[in-house]
Formats: sequence, structure tokens, C-alpha cells
Amino acid sequence: MDIISNIQDVIEKEIAAIEQVEKDLPLNNQNYEKVVNKIISLKGNGRLIFTGVGKSGHIGKKLAATFASTGTPSFFVHATEAMHGDLGMITASDLVIDISNSGETKEAVQVVAPIQRLGAEVVALTGNQGSTLAKDCDYLLLVHVDGEADQHNLAPTNSSTSALVVGDAIALTVSKAKGFSEKDFGKFHPGGALGKRLVKEGVIK
Repeated sequence: MDIISNIQDVIEKEIAAIEQVEKDLPLNNQNYEKVVNKIISLKGNGRLIFTGVGKSGHIGKKLAATFASTGTPSFFVHATEAMHGDLGMITASDLVIDISNSGETKEAVQVVAPIQRLGAEVVALTGNQGSTLAKDCDYLLLVHVDGEADQHNLAPTNSSTSALVVGDAIALTVSKAKGFSEKDFGKFHPGGALGKRLVKEGVIK
């Protein structure tokens, strides 16, 4: 096996998957606009909460961190733990984004109704428009890929990368709409090399 060629092949497949999601976006523009406006309109104590399991859960954790650092209070609740008490972290003022590529993952699907009973709305971020998750949720963000990047078409790669990219794009769109400034960002990120640069530039005082 040519290691470099194989690495390049996987990268090319993931790039192609993202490009396809980007091309499909206009077909789903109304759903995306509704979700973005819903996030922007979160008031008072309303937070944006991500849930999921497995690789989708890891993507949810990263997206929650991105939203939090760009001006939208956000955190992650594991879908399984939610069914064992962590639903108490969610209020009627919140919006929950439930991530599952198949839209049929048991843990991701079963948590929807309990969240809705609390009064919160749920967004499905899935690659399967006809899935149980898509049908049960209040809003749909369709992020469809034709397959994964590995030789067995099994390991979450194209799907998880595409979900991450779409989530990042939504986070930065919301941040821009809110007028989130470099100074605002500095308030949430005073540490590390980035914090040091913002202090040097006078953004953080």
C-alpha cells in the first residue's frame, strides 16, 4: 500500500463530501434559515444544547464549544445520560440539536420526546431525511453524504466531517448576525497563544 496516496485519497473523499453538502444547501435553505433565526432569537436564559452518541456526540461537543466561544451560550448533553437524569440540564427556553447521521440511532431518537415534554424544541442534524429522527424533531438540518471515506464504507468520516463543517458555518453565521466582535471573542478566550495575541493587540485589557 502506498501510504501517502491512501491518505490523499481519504482527504479527497472528505473534501468531495463537503462540496456535495455545500451544493445541496440551496435545496434546504428554508430549514437552515429557520434554525439560524431560532438560534439568534434565543432570549434570557436560553441556551443551544447539542446531544448525540458516539462520533456524533464528539462532533456535538466540539460544536458546543465553538458556539460558546463565538457568543451563543452552549453545551453538550450525552443522549444516554440525558435519559438518566441529565434532562434536568435542559429547560423550555433552550434549543437542542440532536446529531445522528442515520437518524435511527436508538439513543438519539429516544431522547427527543422527553426533551419536547420539557418544552424545548429539537433540531435533527442528520443525513437521512426520511429517518425517525427527522420526522420526530421540530426542525431539520439535512447533511447528506453518499458514503464514508474508508474502504468498508463504515467508519464515520465523511458524515462526521460534514456535520462539523456545517455546524461551524452555522455558528459563525449566527455570530456575524449578532455583531460579535473581536473584543467580545477576547472576553471568552483570554488564555493561550490567541489570548496573548489579543492582549498584545490591545483587544484584551
